[in-house]
Amino acid sequence: MEVLAYGFAAGVILLAYFVRGISGFGSGLIAVPLLAQVFPLIKVVPFVLLLDVTGSVILGRANRRLVAWKELKPLLPGSAVGVGVGATLLMNLDRQALLATLGTVVILFALRNLLSLGGSEPVSRWWALPASLVGGTVSALFGTGGPPYVIYLSHRIRDKSVFRATTSLLFVIDGGLRIVVFLATGILTAATFAAYAAALPLMALGLWLGSRVHVGISNAQMVRLIGLLLLGSGASLLWKALA
Repeated sequence: MEVLAYGFAAGVILLAYFVRGISGFGSGLIAVPLLAQVFPLIKVVPFVLLLDVTGSVILGRANRRLVAWKELKPLLPGSAVGVGVGATLLMNLDRQALLATLGTVVILFALRNLLSLGGSEPVSRWWALPASLVGGTVSALFGTGGPPYVIYLSHRIRDKSVFRATTSLLFVIDGGLRIVVFLATGILTAATFAAYAAALPLMALGLWLGSRVHVGISNAQMVRLIGLLLLGSGASLLWKALA
């Protein structure tokens, strides 16, 4: 069973970072729900955090000249507050409640993608505060803070390469805050760092493959692909929690 579990984990990591290489986000939304099927969520979240920060650094360095700084800066204060709230909840909430909530969040985001909800008009910059508060909280709680950030930035940035560069740098900053909080609270352990080191080659391969696909895929195709993957992973996680 252990061999099957780790083989499954390897496939999940490769898939998650393949998607991340295409879109600039989505690795946590795919990896956390699927890995939580076989590993405790409180171990999965910090493990995926380390991989996500590394992936964001790789993508961000390659595209740093494309970052939309004016869109990034308003998100940072709320994100810092949200990370502290989410880390506190992670250590105190019931496991079944965590899994059920995560599954529901992922399914809702998947349906939003697949049904093309939300329109195409730019939103006010005032939405940066609630988006960053929720994003920071969800990122620390589930390791999947992408949806609030992505929903907001997708209504502010239209170029897919600028969007990928900006979200990658945002996830580096958000992930750095979470690492500090997780180290202070003892959520990040030596075993987490060992698992992270073993998974790095798979993450790098997934990012490389995804980056090659990125140049040949349209925004609409990218959104639908991620939506289908998220719908399946969210449904399976919700089923596990309710069962």
